[in-house]
Amino acid sequence: MTSTPDTSEPRMTAATDLQAPLRWLRLGWTDLRGNPLPGLGHGLLVALFGWLLLWLARDQFWLLAGAFSGFLIVAPILATGLYHISRSAAEGRRAGMGEVIALWRSGDGRLVRFGLLLGLAGTGWVLTSAGLITLMSPVPIDKPVDFLRHVVLVREVGLFEVWLLMGALLAAPVFASSVMAIPMLVDTKLPVSMAVGESWRTVASQPVVMAAWAVIIALLSAVGMLTAMVGLIVIIPWLAHASWHAYLELTANSPYKAAA
Repeated sequence: MTSTPDTSEPRMTAATDLQAPLRWLRLGWTDLRGNPLPGLGHGLLVALFGWLLLWLARDQFWLLAGAFSGFLIVAPILATGLYHISRSAAEGRRAGMGEVIALWRSGDGRLVRFGLLLGLAGTGWVLTSAGLITLMSPVPIDKPVDFLRHVVLVREVGLFEVWLLMGALLAAPVFASSVMAIPMLVDTKLPVSMAVGESWRTVASQPVVMAAWAVIIALLSAVGMLTAMVGLIVIIPWLAHASWHAYLELTANSPYKAAA
């Protein structure tokens, strides 16, 4: 049984400067270069999924816009194997895809439940996004150029701003709940509720740093998508390894890790 640590004393996380995200990216790149095949395999699968979405919704960009932005919600659960790769590298081991597959096949109920919750959140955003675009757009949004011309570049404040605001309102709590929780579930035996609580506490203690980290993740993911998904092959594992180092640094003094 997991014991509940004494949290009566205030805790400080390690990262307190805006250089921290760049440090995590540097460490993540080192992990990717040191063991590239598992990471590039993950990235290729994500890119293939993106190409499948493009094919299925090639003439329905009102749906595709939500699907691609919703991908950011569920992406962290796809990176669990890469967290294991980074953890093994820190231990001086070189883990391969066999260990990653074993992690996936372990049937960890905590990760399964969290993944289902993220999937529901992502689906909710896809439906919300599609509803907003189809109901509020003055013309049908079938192609990316339609979205750019009639949603993004219109002079009046309206649909695009509402779309961004709704996305941010959903993404912010999901990010706060998952950014530390998912690597913590891989690293410890803590239940989901405790991992999510620790994730929220970490984000609340470092709001500026974590906001910067969220923006970096979104921008790099957008770059990957704008390169016809090819960039995601490298960007996805890079961000996953970097996220592991963010977790290690930000939870370095957490009593929950010691108690787990």
